[in-house]
Amino acid sequence: MEDEMFDQIVAVFHSLVTWVAAGAMVFGGLVPYIPQYRDIRRTQNAEGFSTYVCLVLLVANILRILFRFGRYFETLLLWQSIIMICTMLIMLNLCTSVRTATELSTKRRSFIATDSKDEEIRIPKRLFVDFDWSSFWLWSRFLDYMQCVLSFTLMAAYATYLFLDSMLFVETLGFLAVFTEAMLGTPQLYCNYQNKSTEGMSIKMVLMWTSGDTFKTGYFLLTQAPVQFWTCGLLQVFVDFTILFQVYYYSRFPQKPVSHTASHTTSAKAL
Repeated sequence: MEDEMFDQIVAVFHSLVTWVAAGAMVFGGLVPYIPQYRDIRRTQNAEGFSTYVCLVLLVANILRILFRFGRYFETLLLWQSIIMICTMLIMLNLCTSVRTATELSTKRRSFIATDSKDEEIRIPKRLFVDFDWSSFWLWSRFLDYMQCVLSFTLMAAYATYLFLDSMLFVETLGFLAVFTEAMLGTPQLYCNYQNKSTEGMSIKMVLMWTSGDTFKTGYFLLTQAPVQFWTCGLLQVFVDFTILFQVYYYSRFPQKPVSHTASHTTSAKAL
């Protein structure tokens, strides 16, 4: 009797842990972007966040969904990709609106300073349909980002349809999906290096990246996911720790003078 009771408790506990792990896998990916989203909304400044992070995650998750047509993996990972795509589109919409408002405000200040109030304030439009590589992923409207994402999705889906019977293509597609995601932190890493500062970047976001990627990689190893998944997961954890080192290095050894006001703002963001 006691053995049956113990087995039931273990089974309930196992089910509970499984549901918690499943929820963490599906929704855990979007949690790191909540503090960054709130920071951008509060400060109306998106310069500290690299929108190329959104590009990397959109490409990675679209390819991962297509990879599932050639090689089955857990449905949880499919839902994770769908939710992450929606999250990145929300982040892009916010960054685009903030950047447009900032450019308009800058133009207005410029016109006022030159006493040219009567002149029309114009912001140069950067559109996807212009196919100007110098302005790639720096477009002026959220619609242009949507056009780019849909174009890429359609082309990748058509190529997958044509070569779905090729094992080499399917495995390469899976590798590209997880390798692209493993490079998630590199745009932010480069942005920090270029600015010689981590100001404007949410440290909470990076800490959540690190904890989430560590958990995810362990999950891949325990569930015996395809080798591409856990190999690139380890690479992703390494990039996360490199960004955390940048936070330490640039705060300990500032590379550019920061005003007292800016320092106060940055410290507030980090808390």
